[in-house]
Amino acid sequence: MKPNLAFAISGGEPQFLENSRHEYTNEDKKKANLDNVARDILYKTLDKNMFNKIKTCATAKEIWEKLTQICEGNDETKENKLTVAQQKYESIKIKDGETMTEFDERFSAVVIELTSLGKEYSNRELALKVMRAFPREWDVKTMAMRESKDLNKLELHDLFANLKALSFTIYLQI
Repeated sequence: MKPNLAFAISGGEPQFLENSRHEYTNEDKKKANLDNVARDILYKTLDKNMFNKIKTCATAKEIWEKLTQICEGNDETKENKLTVAQQKYESIKIKDGETMTEFDERFSAVVIELTSLGKEYSNRELALKVMRAFPREWDVKTMAMRESKDLNKLELHDLFANLKALSFTIYLQI
C-alpha cells in the first residue's frame, strides 16, 4: 500500500492506494499468497448457496466477516437466539421413555448452544439443573448424590456416568 498523496495534500486523513502487482515487495507477495490460500480454503468448504452469497468479496477477511454476519446475525438476532436457548435450558426435563444417553445428548446440545452464544454455567449449576430435570421418583437418589459429591468439581460427563450407573441399578431392582 502506498499513500494517496493527492488526498493527503487536501488536508484529509491519510488514505492508501493498492500497489500494482509489479510494485509488490516480497512481504506484499507473501500476504497476497496467504490471502489466496485462505480464500481457497473458504471457497472449498462452502456449499453452492453460501458461495453465491460471498463470491463478490475480494479478500478472505471480507469473506469471513460476511459469513459471520450471515451465520451469527446482528446483535438483536444473537440476543434472540440466547433467549430461546435459555428458555430451552430452563424448561428441560427428561422425557418419558428417554434413555440417560439420549437425555445427556439433548442436555449437552443445549449447553453447547448457550456456550457458543456467550452464556456459561458453573459445574454446580449444570449438575443441579440436571438433577432437577428428573421426576420426583429420583429425588432420593439425586439428594444422595448432592450430598456425596462436590458439585463444584463434578464435570457434566462424570455426572451422567454416575446417573447412568444409578439408572442401571434401578433397572436391575425392578
